[in-house]
Amino acid sequence: METLKRIWKVKEVRNSLLFIVAMLVVFRFAAHIPVPGVDSAALQNIFNGNQFFGLLNIFSGGTLDNFSVVALGVAPYITSSIIFQLLAMIVPKLEEMQKEEAGRKKISQWTRMAVVPLGVLQAYGLIILLGQQGGNLNVFTNPSVLTTVIAITTMTAGTVFLMWIGELISEKNVGNGISILILAGIIAGLPTFLSQALAVYDRSQLVTLILFLAATIITIVSIVVMNEAQRNVPVQYARQIRGARSVGGVSSHIPLRLNMGGVIPIIFAISIILFPSVIGQFFLNAKTAWIRDAAQWTIEIFQNQTFYGVVYFLLVFVFTYFYTAVIFHPDQVAENLQKQGGFIPGIRPGKPTEEFLGFVSNRLLLVGATFLSLVAVLPLIVQEFTGNASLVIGGTSILIIVAVVIDSIKQVEAQITMRQYDM
Repeated sequence: METLKRIWKVKEVRNSLLFIVAMLVVFRFAAHIPVPGVDSAALQNIFNGNQFFGLLNIFSGGTLDNFSVVALGVAPYITSSIIFQLLAMIVPKLEEMQKEEAGRKKISQWTRMAVVPLGVLQAYGLIILLGQQGGNLNVFTNPSVLTTVIAITTMTAGTVFLMWIGELISEKNVGNGISILILAGIIAGLPTFLSQALAVYDRSQLVTLILFLAATIITIVSIVVMNEAQRNVPVQYARQIRGARSVGGVSSHIPLRLNMGGVIPIIFAISIILFPSVIGQFFLNAKTAWIRDAAQWTIEIFQNQTFYGVVYFLLVFVFTYFYTAVIFHPDQVAENLQKQGGFIPGIRPGKPTEEFLGFVSNRLLLVGATFLSLVAVLPLIVQEFTGNASLVIGGTSILIIVAVVIDSIKQVEAQITMRQYDM
């Protein structure tokens, strides 16, 4: 309660939080505006009992089940971000641009521009995918080329609108806007999920229910521990004589977190693991036999829970390292330390400091990435014992909720502390 009082007393933080609440209300309002001409009854039949579409619905922020104008969610934006971050690691020109403020702004602009063609592609793919899943059912009441074009245009515009809202939220410095939008969609769908998950239980399945609750608690505790864990690398600043005064000589530390990427590796992994099944749906009716067989095999192999779990584990593990490489640069930290007259005790400034920081961060990431990957597949393990497919969706939701909430709380506390120092 004391923290809430402090938040309410700081005008800038209070206004930022109220602005975010207003933007989330706008987002949830848009999530209930259906695409023109959509057949809601046909959609309901497609979504009932379909685990793949349930996971896709979570990734879109809970906007897919009623085929709203923001049905794509922020998926095209995330895909665009992944593409440009990968390109920045393999294209020297983009890598140089990332080191400068003007270059980063240019890359961000290209990322936004790429959202439009990616949104068009994903909207068309989603319509085709839903049509194939529905069999004789069609997602539109009056299917035609014009109806499809209007739907694609509407959903692409909805994605651009969500991207704009997400960036407005991020500018308030109380959390990542895109992650908060996904969080809002998940929370909005929690009552429905809980009612569906608990509906299958009766008194004879008490052990199954206990396993589900235990997995939920373990997941929450694990994510909290992982996000809070860090190693403090000691830093000593050299003493300098300026006139008659002695300055410097203070001790500090560099905090290296166990998992620097937060929830981003999970979001990246989900976006990639959904991709093969989506592509496979396009070629199920191909005229060439081997392409048709390959598409069918791809869909079936990703429906295998063991294969799905292994791939999901590896993707989260790899993306944890990848995203950390994007946001943490030991060479820049070592260079800044050297310019400020700082050094790590027992380590020479410059290249040795860079190598030491890289070595320490890689060892931490080995633990952090393994930990996050295990927590990611924990619901799959529980499902193997319970046979309830909804646990997969619930576990992914918990991962995102806990990580985003912790990140937002830390940023709010940082804002409050900064305002107190200013006063």
